[in-house]
Amino acid sequence: MHTYPGSLVPMHARRLVHVEIQQHSYSSADVSEIEAAVKAHLSQCDKVESESYLSGWQDTAFLAEHVDRIYVADIYPPEKATLVVHADWQFYTFQPFAVDNVDEFGVNDPNEAHQDNAVAATLSELPSQSLSGLWSSLMYDDDVKWRLLRYIHSTMLFSDADVDFNLIAWNRVVLLHGPPGTGKTSLCRALAQKLAIRLQGRYTHGKLVEINSHSLFSKWFSESGKLVHRLFDMVQQLVEDETGFVVVLIDEIESLSKARSSAAAGVEPSDSIRVVNALLTELDKLKQKRNVLVMTTSNLSDSIDPAFLDRADIRQYIPPPSAAAVYMILRSCMVELIRVGLAQETSFPSFNAIREGDSTSPAAMLRDLAIHCQGSSGRSLRRLPVMAHAQHLHSAGAVACEEWIRAMRCAWDSTRTVLS
Repeated sequence: MHTYPGSLVPMHARRLVHVEIQQHSYSSADVSEIEAAVKAHLSQCDKVESESYLSGWQDTAFLAEHVDRIYVADIYPPEKATLVVHADWQFYTFQPFAVDNVDEFGVNDPNEAHQDNAVAATLSELPSQSLSGLWSSLMYDDDVKWRLLRYIHSTMLFSDADVDFNLIAWNRVVLLHGPPGTGKTSLCRALAQKLAIRLQGRYTHGKLVEINSHSLFSKWFSESGKLVHRLFDMVQQLVEDETGFVVVLIDEIESLSKARSSAAAGVEPSDSIRVVNALLTELDKLKQKRNVLVMTTSNLSDSIDPAFLDRADIRQYIPPPSAAAVYMILRSCMVELIRVGLAQETSFPSFNAIREGDSTSPAAMLRDLAIHCQGSSGRSLRRLPVMAHAQHLHSAGAVACEEWIRAMRCAWDSTRTVLS
């Protein structure tokens, strides 16, 4: 990871450009050689755009042999694009594991014969091949992704400065809440991958622990709280290795942190009080560690215990995508179809750049489809190309983008008809 400053442009005009280089899993090339080759390629470009994949580098034999993809992640101060002559490069070259390494573990006491052997969590090594590209595929109307990154930067800055926890507090806990299908879990996984890439100068590896909330409720009275403690004992062991950064993901956190007031009133079993208390205790232990982040998601934030909500540094609502966000999702699908040769070459400008009154260009057709699909989940939108091809297209070659968009609209309408 190196920064390459320019020398001829005034400092006030310079831009820091973060570039992520995914090295082939089997490549043994030196990182400095790869970054020098990428820098040489960039020097031949006029400008670069944030949140975009670099093209043309495949024509350089060395890069084609050792690199999978090059992603221009972001520009600071924030801009959509910058001239190369104004750029200082911050490279992050990473090499994901050739095969995703996922371990499962439970929390049952081996001395207790009556307990079920349920999987309580999975442990993944980062960076992961399966999570490559996930960050760039997530489209939101606001800058939620970058706010999360800035939050991590701030917590590390405060930790490095040895800020007194008694005077200025943070808990290393984030809650993403909103309707199902809005990408909350995917954003948590993508952030874990992003941190493994961005923090490699500080940590040698990353780990993602995904907790199965429902497995932590025992059918035996008073056991559930013990299961939570055992699971977080394992997390503590991982965090003790200060050379690695650990992201703990708890999906559907409301399962573990239901409001204790409901339990006290007899609405919830009293065992759930022990679970909430155990969870809060373990979170308080983890906040002392510099190399951990707890990401949580919820579809029902109103049912979460206030004490947990108070511990979340960030409580971010993730809404269904707007028409502009839907357009960005569908545009990324079309760009991918063009890249692999299943759609004919066409340009798709940004949502706001499509001309008023234009209703016939591929971009305008895609805009109208986005408005038609507004509010739908990203998960259902990204299925559209497959369903459109299966139901309405029969070519194995490159199809005109207009045909693709018409087919996707028909596929969408047929899905809505079945559901209604």
